[in-house]
Amino acid sequence: MSSIHARKALLAGGWAEQVRLEVDEGRLRAVSTGVPARPVDTAVGIVIPGLCNAHSHAFQRALAGHAEERSPASKDTFWTWRSRMYRLAARVDADALEAVARQLYCEMLSSGYTSVAEFHYLLGQVAAGGEDEAMLEALASAANDSGIRLTYVPVLYERAGFDQPEPNADQRRFATTLPEFERHYARARNAADGRFTVGIGAHSLRAVGAASLARIVELSQTDRVPMHIHIAEQQREVDQCLAALHARPVRWLMREFDVDGHWCLVHATHMDDEECEALARSGAVVCLCPSTEANLGDGLFPLEKYLESGGRIAIGSDSHISINPFEELRWLEYGQRLIAQKRNVAAIVTGAGAGGARHTGRSLFGRAITGGALAGGLPDQALQEGANADLVALDDESPMLLGHQSDSLLDALVFSGMTLPIDRVMVNGEWRVVDGRHRAREHARGEYRRVIGRLYPSPADALSRERGST
Repeated sequence: MSSIHARKALLAGGWAEQVRLEVDEGRLRAVSTGVPARPVDTAVGIVIPGLCNAHSHAFQRALAGHAEERSPASKDTFWTWRSRMYRLAARVDADALEAVARQLYCEMLSSGYTSVAEFHYLLGQVAAGGEDEAMLEALASAANDSGIRLTYVPVLYERAGFDQPEPNADQRRFATTLPEFERHYARARNAADGRFTVGIGAHSLRAVGAASLARIVELSQTDRVPMHIHIAEQQREVDQCLAALHARPVRWLMREFDVDGHWCLVHATHMDDEECEALARSGAVVCLCPSTEANLGDGLFPLEKYLESGGRIAIGSDSHISINPFEELRWLEYGQRLIAQKRNVAAIVTGAGAGGARHTGRSLFGRAITGGALAGGLPDQALQEGANADLVALDDESPMLLGHQSDSLLDALVFSGMTLPIDRVMVNGEWRVVDGRHRAREHARGEYRRVIGRLYPSPADALSRERGST
């Protein structure tokens, strides 16, 4: 058993002073408020719950910054970015995936994420015959080394588009048939031995046929695991869905399936008012990834209407152009301010996780905590007796936080800077980040450096390898 004493902590019931947390076997066994520290306690400043990164493509961490060159045709879109992503995916084997994911997960923890839903469609090893699980093991190993809590979401991807029943050449690297997917999912369920839990993912309506989607939705309901899907991310996808299915994506999905709180719809950027209100009423979670959505030129989610209708949200770093949950929350709000030409859009006091907060940072953070737990298939992430001991300790001497009282602390954290005042991070009762540094940082960086040298060889390296092979 270990214990923590915080000068201030955000508990399930709100902020409290002089909080003592007793940790045993990865859980908070006792929470006391208004008590002095004991000699055995680890003394910290401010404690908040850790966030779930509800949408991650780990391998894309190796793409960040490599797709920002304007094309000769000057027609750069999500779809031109996707071609670059496909080229990277074709080179990522299990060794590379493990190193990239380890580095990514260490970065997530150092930024305040304590869990991640890994939306994974590189199910098979490069050039491997049969159905091997090297890629799954690579992710599980990376999560174990870093200490992050992993929800593994294997993804069905079976076709190139609504009117293209076969995957194209670039997609064959990760395309699967429904029987192959079901076997993989069953093996992942059997392998989930406490290192990770599982969900189920459909890549998108364009990439999965209706019958196959119905089957994996049935699996998710039977096994009571989260059901994730990309939807309505791009206007082109909406137009194609209208042509093929005679309905907009979110409307079609809600007509065909009982969409409820075990669903996580990723992006849902392009909805009309009726879809927005219906989705909010369903209890599903929408995972928003503002830094990626901005980077790809997706568009802006109708946040105000959705929250006013009682909708749930989570956040994700998706392509990992940013790995900072507070930046995601900041840009979620800033995008709304820019389009609405007003401020404090997300400070809506009703809805899941809002907690009656009139402060924008507190409202956004609370909603992301509640929605993230649902998307990850996790228990309530609020700090209370019996909860997982997943938490973030902030340095309350940081200039970012000085002068702030309870009401505005999370406003400061979301809106007042890029350098996060994170002192320590605990997952499952173990300190993974101490003094602002992840304990596996040097090993993770070294392995990442090694595989990046292979994925992106310098001209001299490429020439040397070419000469060595002749």
